[in-house]
Amino acid sequence: MDYREEIKELREKLAEHGYRYYVLDDPIISDREYDLMNRRLEELEAEHPEEITPDSPTQRIGGKILQGFSPYTHEAPLESLQDVFSAEEVAEFCERMEENLGLFAEYSVEPKVDGLSVALEYRDGVFFRGATRGDGRVGEDVTENLKTIRSIPMTLPEKLPRLIVRGEVYMARSVFEEINAMRELQGKALMANPRNAAAGSLRQLDPKIAAERKLDIQIFNLQLAEGKSFTSHAETLEYLKTQRFKVIPFKTFSGVSQVQAEIDRINDERMEYPFDIDGAVVKVNSLTDREKLGSTAKCPKWAVAFKYPPEKKPSRVTDIVVQVGRTGVLTPKAVLEPVRLAGTTVTNATLHNQDFITEKDIRIGDTVIVQKAGEIIPEIVEVVRDKRPEGTVPYQLPAVCPVCGAPVRREEDGAAVRCTGAECPAQLQRNITHFASRDAMDIEGLGPAVVQQLVESGLIRNVADLYRLNAPDVAQLERMGAKSAENLIHALEKSKSNDLSKLIYGLGIRQVGEKAGKVLASHFRTMDALMAATEEELTEISDVGAVTARCIVEYLGSSQSRDLIRRLKEAGVNMESTAKLVDDRFAGMTFVLTGTLTRFDRKTAQSMIEDRGGKAAGSVSKRTTYVVAGEAAGSKLKKAQELNVPVLSEDEFAKMLE
Repeated sequence: MDYREEIKELREKLAEHGYRYYVLDDPIISDREYDLMNRRLEELEAEHPEEITPDSPTQRIGGKILQGFSPYTHEAPLESLQDVFSAEEVAEFCERMEENLGLFAEYSVEPKVDGLSVALEYRDGVFFRGATRGDGRVGEDVTENLKTIRSIPMTLPEKLPRLIVRGEVYMARSVFEEINAMRELQGKALMANPRNAAAGSLRQLDPKIAAERKLDIQIFNLQLAEGKSFTSHAETLEYLKTQRFKVIPFKTFSGVSQVQAEIDRINDERMEYPFDIDGAVVKVNSLTDREKLGSTAKCPKWAVAFKYPPEKKPSRVTDIVVQVGRTGVLTPKAVLEPVRLAGTTVTNATLHNQDFITEKDIRIGDTVIVQKAGEIIPEIVEVVRDKRPEGTVPYQLPAVCPVCGAPVRREEDGAAVRCTGAECPAQLQRNITHFASRDAMDIEGLGPAVVQQLVESGLIRNVADLYRLNAPDVAQLERMGAKSAENLIHALEKSKSNDLSKLIYGLGIRQVGEKAGKVLASHFRTMDALMAATEEELTEISDVGAVTARCIVEYLGSSQSRDLIRRLKEAGVNMESTAKLVDDRFAGMTFVLTGTLTRFDRKTAQSMIEDRGGKAAGSVSKRTTYVVAGEAAGSKLKKAQELNVPVLSEDEFAKMLE
């Protein structure tokens, strides 16, 4: 490939991956892959300086301001670090320092936290403002979210006129695992890794969400201290400890051999830190020497970041087992001969899905190379084909659920294979939690924690068992008591009279949301009529597509589902639509609501439309009849104007309702 073409291709790839990593917080390659691509581009541009352009990824630090936060200009730029990948490069860095500073250069070595870099500004000893790194010079003001991090002091013992420190916000591995366990129970998408989870949490527009994520921080640099002077980096960190900051663990050394030994020690003990690390940082300790050395356009000359490669080791696949998650997804797992990786003993590795197994052709008996993805989840990188024993066969996921025996179905829009069983024990907690949720059966007091206790105590095995509960049994649960138990039984009794639409949604049929539940209840009027419907009859309904129709027929046609519905009916749960149309003035019309409504809340407005025979949609198209625009209406209003869709004010909409 011509060097010009290679430069062009590298720039395009780096721009795309940089956008996914820094802006979307959704990387699809590892940090190491990105770093090596960037290194290759730097080498090509060094060989052909005439090809360097201002928009090259090598000429900028990276990052963009996201909408929703005010820009913040860093008084002391938050520079990035030059990456090194080998002991030889560490030695070269130390040699350069000693050539410039003399033979007795001193270094600080610290673990490199894999999180989100921020600056914290204090005025007269009080936390004033905080911002993300952004492009190093301009970041995002995330002060309110930073205030939710309890390890950040709001006031300091010493009241300097101004103090700015730099730190790394992270999510502890234990917190990450706890949040993902809860998200799985609630049927939500899992977070990819602690770094992305921390970045996404800090960028939440609602500080309450950031507070729930239990973020933490490690302070690693003093940016500015008015009225104070220091001689070394170590001295600044010791001072910051006295100011009640959580400071990064660090040690100082002289000579490359000691520096490399510390880098190796941090790598050996990396799993003992509560946070993820992706390397170690080596810095010149003397602040005077740092000033003498200066910086390039991108990086300080007095520091480097040693990036650890993922540790890889061979093992053998002794078996492949299938687990069923709380959302019914079948996840294959390789059982491995024990192997020591990143400080822990690994005995299994996720295989993700059938496509992953097929692509790598992983078989029982294979010798495989294993590494830890993101230093947490063991994964198989490749199969050692020349060590494959005779007689192995390609692996296929089972056709039925290994837990309940119900048929499994692969989703048409993805790689997930899911159990179709309505009473699958593996999905029990998630199914009951959904059934009780506000938009479904709206059973007040029946949250995830109570559901978990009911399941673990053996009081319920499916949603129909909820209606057999009694107050004395429920009162035995932790933190319940007689009054809370009576309230729950009352809420269960009240839910029996819900409209059929809430029951349909509460059953958790794939592709059937709250709105589809209303459409189906309105069209068929009874559960018996819906259960008798064919795919063809379902697809004749304007809001039901072929995939949704198939999901409905599969679910309602299974013996587990029919038995569950029979027991719900015997328990007295309503099986008919109770919704009555006010009139049909909006028949055949589609409305889209946008902006902030002051006269109606959105759910009430949607119900008013549906009660008059209309449809409330979420997006604007040529088929939209009216757009109702409240205050601060945005992109939907603009699209309506582009498509010449009539726009109503709230007053005009209210007149149509009269």
